[in-house]
Amino acid sequence: MPAHPQTPAFPRRYDLDWLRVIAFGLLILYHTGMFYVTWDWHVKSVHAGPGAEWLMLLLNPWRLALLFFISGVALRFLADKLGPARLSRERVVRLGLPILFGMAVIVAPQSWLQLVESGEFHGSFWQFWPQYLDFGSDFSIITPTWNHLWYVVYLLVYTLLLAPFVRPLARMMAGPGERVTARLFHGPGGILMLTLGLMLPHVVILYTLDPLFPTTHALVNDWAQHAHNVLLLMTGFLLAKDRNFWNAVHRALPLVLTLAIALGAAQTWVRFHRDLMSDTAWVVYEAGRTLYAWMAILSLLGLAQRYLNRPSKALTYMTEAIFPWYILHQTITVMAGYWLTRQGLGVWVEAPLVILATFGGCALLHELVIRRVGFLRPVFGLKPMMKSRPLPAPAE
Repeated sequence: MPAHPQTPAFPRRYDLDWLRVIAFGLLILYHTGMFYVTWDWHVKSVHAGPGAEWLMLLLNPWRLALLFFISGVALRFLADKLGPARLSRERVVRLGLPILFGMAVIVAPQSWLQLVESGEFHGSFWQFWPQYLDFGSDFSIITPTWNHLWYVVYLLVYTLLLAPFVRPLARMMAGPGERVTARLFHGPGGILMLTLGLMLPHVVILYTLDPLFPTTHALVNDWAQHAHNVLLLMTGFLLAKDRNFWNAVHRALPLVLTLAIALGAAQTWVRFHRDLMSDTAWVVYEAGRTLYAWMAILSLLGLAQRYLNRPSKALTYMTEAIFPWYILHQTITVMAGYWLTRQGLGVWVEAPLVILATFGGCALLHELVIRRVGFLRPVFGLKPMMKSRPLPAPAE
């Protein structure tokens, strides 16, 4: 018997599978960019400077917001299939094992090279690793740590907190919730609700919690980020199968795409002319940046819905591959970048090599090792060898 007989059948969303792959791919590219900008990061290129920061600032407002929205959609599909108990057990295994393995093994070289570059540690990785695993170490950074895997940690925590409520929420959205969204997203007023109504709670969080709780990615005392992330996750979860919402996304595409381009250009100009802005104007800019992020997300949802909602062999492969790539990528970037930037190469040689090493290393390790070695599959978030099949919705 289906877990939710009240929930009507909803077709597989290949467009959201593709968007998940694209979002993770952009995140990997963003982290290679962190090696080259002036902002604080684990290691830095000798060529680090402000040149690429405008492009990073265009990605930064929405890259993870899109992932949390898609994760909410995925969670709805998975919850409808598994129910709360099986959902919790499945997520603990599929996300928990990569977190533990990632912290103990994958992330460790990042911390080692960060401390080597800062002059705080001078030994080999094998001398560092036992100290890294010792919770009593007195390094200037927390060890062991999850670094870029914070997204997986947060997603697991949110999922476990939401799991007991997935059935009543799904029933609500299949009944009265759908009647409400039919009114909210109907006609011209529906476009206004889509573009501004769903964005306004984030503006409230921006002006209330953001100043009090700077982002830490440490799980504790990160309440502003939790508020944004949970709101995005719940938006995806509640609207995952709502045809009224997706119809509005389709209708709004020309408008939101135009706004995303205009707001992206405007926020880039403002960011690099901060000295011309009054404090009041800067407050307005922050709200505009939030609006830009939501317009970018809606644009990507609409474009994917229109052009990417079809299966392919490449999608089937990348749906499985992209999560191991995400787990691996930052360590490869840090290690490759640390070595390459000491070889006396020009930036236009070094940067492509760092990107190539990152994506190529992820692809080779996944294809030649991870997907073929049974005991490695679970620690990279993959199903056991004999049970590996594409998920019924965009995963993780």
